[in-house]
Amino acid sequence: MSLKEYHRKRDFKKTAEPRGTTRVAKGWLYVIQKHDASHLHYDFRLQLGDVLLSWAVPKGPSLDPSVKRLAMHVEDHPVDYGGFEGTIPEGQYGGGTVMLWDRGHWEPVGDAKKDYEAGRLKFHLFGKKLRGGWMLVRKGGAKNSDERAWFLFKERDDEARPADEYDVTVEEPDSVKTGRDLEGIATRSRSVWQSNRKESTKAKPVKAKRAAAKKKSRTPRKRKTPKVDDVPGSKPAALPKSLQPQLATLTDAAPEGAQWLHEIKLDGYRMLCRIDHGKARGNTVEFISRNEQAWTSKFAHLVDAANELPVETALLDGEVVALEPNGVSSFQALQNAFKQGTSAGLVYYVFDVLYLNGMNLMPAALVDRKRALEAIIPSSSEGAIRYSEHIDGAGGAFFQQACKAGLEGIISKRRDRPYTPGRGYDWLKVKCVRREEFVIGGYTSPAGKRTGFGALLLGYHDPRGKLMYAGKVGTGFDERTLKDLLGKLQALARDDSPFENLRRAVGPARSAHWVEPRLVGQIEFTQWTNDGMLRHPSFQGLREDKSAREVVHDVPVAVEAAVQASNKEHAVPRTKKSTKSRLATPSHNGADSSSVLGVRISHPDKVLYPEQGVTKIELARYYEAVARWMLPQVTDRPIVLVRCPEGRKKTCFYQKHPGQGTPTELRQIPVKESGATRPYLVLQRASDLVQMVQMGVLEIHVWGSKADDIERPDRLIFDLDPDPTVAWPRVVESAQQIHEFLQDLGLTVFLKTTGGKGLHLVVPIQRRHDWDEAKEFCRLVAEAIVRADPEHYTSNMSKAKRTNKIFLDYLRNGRGATAVCAYSTRSRDGATVSTPIAWDELTPKLKPSELTIRTVPDRLAQLKRDPWEEIAKVRQSLTTAMKKRLQA
Repeated sequence: MSLKEYHRKRDFKKTAEPRGTTRVAKGWLYVIQKHDASHLHYDFRLQLGDVLLSWAVPKGPSLDPSVKRLAMHVEDHPVDYGGFEGTIPEGQYGGGTVMLWDRGHWEPVGDAKKDYEAGRLKFHLFGKKLRGGWMLVRKGGAKNSDERAWFLFKERDDEARPADEYDVTVEEPDSVKTGRDLEGIATRSRSVWQSNRKESTKAKPVKAKRAAAKKKSRTPRKRKTPKVDDVPGSKPAALPKSLQPQLATLTDAAPEGAQWLHEIKLDGYRMLCRIDHGKARGNTVEFISRNEQAWTSKFAHLVDAANELPVETALLDGEVVALEPNGVSSFQALQNAFKQGTSAGLVYYVFDVLYLNGMNLMPAALVDRKRALEAIIPSSSEGAIRYSEHIDGAGGAFFQQACKAGLEGIISKRRDRPYTPGRGYDWLKVKCVRREEFVIGGYTSPAGKRTGFGALLLGYHDPRGKLMYAGKVGTGFDERTLKDLLGKLQALARDDSPFENLRRAVGPARSAHWVEPRLVGQIEFTQWTNDGMLRHPSFQGLREDKSAREVVHDVPVAVEAAVQASNKEHAVPRTKKSTKSRLATPSHNGADSSSVLGVRISHPDKVLYPEQGVTKIELARYYEAVARWMLPQVTDRPIVLVRCPEGRKKTCFYQKHPGQGTPTELRQIPVKESGATRPYLVLQRASDLVQMVQMGVLEIHVWGSKADDIERPDRLIFDLDPDPTVAWPRVVESAQQIHEFLQDLGLTVFLKTTGGKGLHLVVPIQRRHDWDEAKEFCRLVAEAIVRADPEHYTSNMSKAKRTNKIFLDYLRNGRGATAVCAYSTRSRDGATVSTPIAWDELTPKLKPSELTIRTVPDRLAQLKRDPWEEIAKVRQSLTTAMKKRLQA
């Protein structure tokens, strides 16, 4: 892969095509450029390393998997070629009009470099027009490596469409960058790629216009005002002086689904831009920070650019950033720009328009607001003010590519929602790097040759509003920063510590100098330690755009819970001080906030699920929320526990019998086993469930019989345990087949997820059979199913026998065997729950991983009826006729 051939074919004295930057942004760029040169064709390009691999596809791509398009491999192109749309002058190589027909990113399936060299490249596209699985195959394969001819074709998936029904090149002919057709692009003279030599006459008018624009006064030019009164949901309204911006909730992953669009998370200063060219106010442009501070004087060049926008009045929302040479925004570069007085190079990326030409667009859907925004700031704009682009769907893949490209993360937004000031669940953010704001509450004296100060003492506000110490940062400062920051700190000096927990956290701090907690610093770090301190922090700069009172410990919310909240008609936004799910918020009814159902929770903030940040108090409130649903499934049944006192990633162990420290209020029953009588716990009240949390229990397993007749089961369980290679749709199909099989025997069957990748089919029976009869019946069922379909099922518990199959575990129906209780949590990543579901809910679209302690209570609140409402009312027995049919 090289640009040698690309350079050989072009005379850069006659064409301004890019030579290729020396620093290339890491990533997986994908573009298709529709090229009207000597003949019309489509240039298909995939970024691999520092270049764009390129193929000329004469007929363009087809969404029909049966259609294989010839793709002629051509020279590699520079990555920055992927943003071009315009006209190459006649007489130059490739002279003609170039349209950016599609763009996005791609994701290889396998090792991209090796597969490319082998002549068989399989990948997924995430573009605006092409998506899903695709393949490029060299004619002759790897053996004929000099062959330029390849074939491009679509894989069979949900994005595929028959050619006789849909031709994407015909149905979507225009540019994804400007919306123009080829003729419209060709007539736009400023897009012609020319050199800047003196004889390049076509470039002079453009340069002259730009020079004249810079010399203009700030009197607005005559504007062609976009029509916005037909934006659905917009209302006539006066332009406000300012407003609180909409904020995003931090989640542990990106949401999926067509209702979400995704933008790059920019690393700069959030700014509202207020433009008012009304007669009463004259010509006015203002930049306002999120804490309502005026920043207009800092951005003279952005004010000039805003004056050139074709609007009379507008309120824009965006981010002011400094761009590195690779195009990535950098907060440190932004800080350096201000220090060096070079802020003229900053760029304002606009991602929303809230008011426009006398209309309030905030009630309109985001996708409609962005259309209005693109009418005044085209996506092709590359000036000081630019349109912040987005992709639809594919949040997880977009996030992965953002991280690979060295970006801070992404922002995911509901495309159908209005603009709502404050923090809520319609905007979600997920970060590639740990970079947060912290309040500066003090500093230490310098040591050795260090000048200024030694380290900054950092903190954040807890839900009570108290400032909590989080560690100190002593790196990331240059000499100028040390000097400037020391002056600001000394001006805020105070006598006592502002931190609530300083002594407990760091002990005596004899060298500390305390300051009023008003300054906010941006800190990059690797992780949080177990005792709540920052590990390997580095100072990035001051956040003058944020108030210290806003700074809290931003714990990621499980994306499933955030999506669930967003799906509600009226999603309840979190307050600025709250960073956990709704379950983590005390009811404040006068009771101790560490007490749930009368059970006091020690160490309520102990994190039990570190991946989701689920605390002990949150788990207790989960059981409080689901108690009325769970108690009928657990009451009076002997239980076995999985205890993880220090959380799921620490030591966990099974506990069959109560031991020292078991709360005395919990009921115990005697059970004979192995020639002795041993006690078992039995739960009876909602407060008993909370006692389990206090004991560090993360899983509750129950017997299939009750304490008053322990030797006769009243429930049978068929556990579908799939091999890791078995896909979820196959598990769904299997459960449905077994359901039909049991129904054909005359049995009513109930269903629940396991909290893992399997399913439990639960059969209630009358207490007429002992354990041996129950187990034998279940064995006959399992073996009958295996006989009927040995390719997909096994009843052999050997791991070696399970490959590519579903293990039908009937052994859970023996005396003393248990199964996880309905609504019990699991000690697994995700804080998943074993959840009862109705049979009509069981589809391939169901995702058991989304049934968690943060989503199940909301699910139950929305259900019209309990899926297991009738389980205790069913009266059925295992008959001789059933057994004969199974043995036949």
